[in-house]
Formats: sequence, C-alpha cells, structure tokens
Amino acid sequence: MHFPQCPSAALGLLLLAIAVLPYDPAWAQAPCPADHDKLLSALKANVKASGGPANGGFESNEWAAIVARDGTVCAVAFSGPTVDAQWPGSRLVAAEKANTANGLSLANMALSTANLYAGVQPGGPLFGLQATNPVNQAAAYAGDAKTFGSPNDPLIGKPIGGVVVFGGGLALYDGKAIVGGLGVSGDSSCADHNVAWRVRAALGLDKVPAGVNPNRKDAIIYDLDPGGKSASGWGHPLCAGREADIAAELGASVGGSVPK
Repeated sequence: MHFPQCPSAALGLLLLAIAVLPYDPAWAQAPCPADHDKLLSALKANVKASGGPANGGFESNEWAAIVARDGTVCAVAFSGPTVDAQWPGSRLVAAEKANTANGLSLANMALSTANLYAGVQPGGPLFGLQATNPVNQAAAYAGDAKTFGSPNDPLIGKPIGGVVVFGGGLALYDGKAIVGGLGVSGDSSCADHNVAWRVRAALGLDKVPAGVNPNRKDAIIYDLDPGGKSASGWGHPLCAGREADIAAELGASVGGSVPK
C-alpha cells in the first residue's frame, strides 16, 4: 500500500485506523477481584480482635487492601470498630504489600512478600528491590482520613506502588488467571501472613498454580539459620509468638514448626 507523502494525510489515515479498531476490554481498568464488602467480611472473620481465630502474634486489628492486576487499589478495609483501632500506618503498608505480591507474581508463578525477605538482604540476589517501585506519594497521602477503609477510600482507582519484603502480601488467583494481590498489615509480619492466607482462602482466590516451594507454593518459609542465611534463598525470620505454629496448622508455611 502506498501512503501519501503529506504528513497530515498520513496522520489522518492513522487516526481513522485507530477509530475503527474494535474495543479491547483489556485496555480498560482491570476488574477488582473482590469488592469492599467481601474483603471486610473476610478480614473480620479471620482476625481474633474482631471475632476470628488466633493468628499467633499480637492478635490486634488489621488493615487489608486489594489491588487489581493492573496495580490499581480497588478495595481497602479494616477489622476494628474505628479507623484508628489498628495501626494507622498499616493502611499504606497493606496496599503496598498487595502491590508487591501482584507485581512480582505471574500466571504460573506466585511470590508472596514473605518469600522476598532473604533475597533483599545485603549480598542477596534481590538487594535493592525495595527502591525499584517508589510509593505514589500523591495517592498515598491524599483524601479525608474519615473515608479511610471505606468503599470510598482515597486510594481506590489509583496505583500505590511500593515494595514490601516481609510477610502479609499474597497474589490472588481465581483458578483461571492471576487477578491481583492482597495485602494485610497491623500485626507481626508472620501473623499478617497467616491472616492474608486465611482471607485469600475465604475469598476463593487461593488457586495458586506454583511458587518457590513445590508443595506449599507461596507459603512463608522459615529456614533462616542463626546467621540469617536462608537454605532455600526464599526464607523469612521467625516472629516472637505462635505464628509459625498457626501457619503450620494452616498449611501456610514451610519449616519453623511441626503441625500439632
């Protein structure tokens, strides 16, 4: 095909071609894996302070956030009776955990935020990872605090960025594809992992195809030696409470405890 030499004519043909292309839904904002009400219900049911089971840590109230596959925050909730009944700073941590797990997982390979701890230590193969995706400052500190954790949380519809390298973030899978990420924060990092594991299961988004451990996939791996070295390269430190025992009972961990 011969295109006219006139730049304006060529531009016109290009715009016409674009105009008649079929609409591709993949270009639109990705769908949210679970809405606010579903996230809130699952979170409250799995945090001891709001009537759920023990998770082995401080047993405090928690924040949870979900990002869609495109990295936009699409649901934020807290388990306590008021917005300050859980650590205020954990709202952003939860969103950044969700961003991390989603951003570093693929359709056929999941990485939890807990799996990243060993690799980012000095001398590790992922050292410096935390600095690669800066937090979206404009989104992080915007809006009315009275709406935090509500269906109208100011984070909704915005990419949050951030990379967190300790427990509490999991990728979400619906059995067909990876559909986003979940982050939980407000307790020890090990307890956050346990809560996230339970919440993901409650949402039915735990159809994880594979991970760094062939049996437990993106489970937390407790294999750091006294010198802080991980035998697998994907290890995470033990926390001070009974988190490892709970994780073993849930099937959410490798090592660190023996199921009762």
